[in-house]
Amino acid sequence: MTAPIEPVEMLRHARKRFSQAEIAKICDKDARTVRRWEKGEIEPPLLIVPALKAAMNVVQSGQPAADFTFIDLFAGIGGIRAGFEASGGECVFTSEWNKWAVNTYVANFGEKHPINGDITQVKNPKVEIPDHDVLLAGFPCQPFSIAGVSKKNALGRPHGFECLTQGTLFYDVARIIAAKKPAAFLLENVKNLISHDKGNTFRTILSVLKDELKYHVDYKVIDGKAWTPQHRERIIIVGFREQTSFSWDALKIPDEGPKLRSILHREDGTEAALPHDGNRYVTAEGEVHPKYTLTANLWKYLQDYAEKHRLKGNGFGFGKVTADDIARTLSARYYKDGSEILVHRGKGKRPRRLTPRECARLMGFPDSFRIPQTVSDTQAYKQFGNSVVMPVIREVARIMKPGIMLLKEQQAKQGILFSN
Repeated sequence: MTAPIEPVEMLRHARKRFSQAEIAKICDKDARTVRRWEKGEIEPPLLIVPALKAAMNVVQSGQPAADFTFIDLFAGIGGIRAGFEASGGECVFTSEWNKWAVNTYVANFGEKHPINGDITQVKNPKVEIPDHDVLLAGFPCQPFSIAGVSKKNALGRPHGFECLTQGTLFYDVARIIAAKKPAAFLLENVKNLISHDKGNTFRTILSVLKDELKYHVDYKVIDGKAWTPQHRERIIIVGFREQTSFSWDALKIPDEGPKLRSILHREDGTEAALPHDGNRYVTAEGEVHPKYTLTANLWKYLQDYAEKHRLKGNGFGFGKVTADDIARTLSARYYKDGSEILVHRGKGKRPRRLTPRECARLMGFPDSFRIPQTVSDTQAYKQFGNSVVMPVIREVARIMKPGIMLLKEQQAKQGILFSN
């Protein structure tokens, strides 16, 4: 006969799937009580065993067990999450502070767990964040101050990543990796991270990941234009806790990417309005709403601005495109004037902005991806401009998966994982 599961053992098992706050809610206790259980200050009651078992069963019922778990930091609208879910991953923790991005995220992924806000407010990641196999983070880059490191060396004081990165958002990523030791991580950022602060920022990041946290790290700049009609270069940093056979050579990059016509509204009456969009972006006749056409004053301003800089020999100006082109990089400032991607509408006609739905397509999101009614065009433009080209992440997740599964298997053999 199988011995009954002790409350402490069940709690440890549940913490691989749920955060401390989630367990408190499941057990109808406050988080402070759960924290005391985990610290051994008080004994957890027997009644938590059936409650936590039931919660685990709900998570696992009705769908195949996930191949691996991950956490989604600086989540935005979930582009990185979507890419890893496509490879069989399950998100067990999310952090995003922008309330409008959270609206879009929840509309598309539901509320299987609470959305945590400011990641800097997670004081004890070992306790507050559930165990996971992969850490995902599209973190903002900031300059790192290394002043005082030499002095600390002379005094024999430790510095490490806490000194090198304190006060930056990368520091919060590093301390979570240090506390939870996931099998792997993926970090995403702008291409200019490599040259930021004369290269000091990137050198510090690599030093922390490799020398301080002891991960095997690879990185690559990938242009999203092979998957969507947009020139968008981003750096992807991948790390594994142990050596694996991971190689960028396994990437399957399409020989030729699509053109803008693949994401533009057809405007010939053959494109049915999406049920969750209604007629927000196109009229009942299927034409793009006139509000997306530039006003005469704005169009004159952009032309005059471009001409002024042309005469000075500068390259500043608007980006006018046709259906047979690929676009410049969509930015978070697109809502201001749309100047980087203006759609040509024919001779003598003023160009127009992309609609938010077209921006979603430009980032590789399917038409099933919802843009909530509560999210304005301005916020939607910011969200897609800050997001990732989802098919790029999906492809990177695919080539990372063998390494993730290998490390999971090794960990299981070592008896680290809970087993019934």
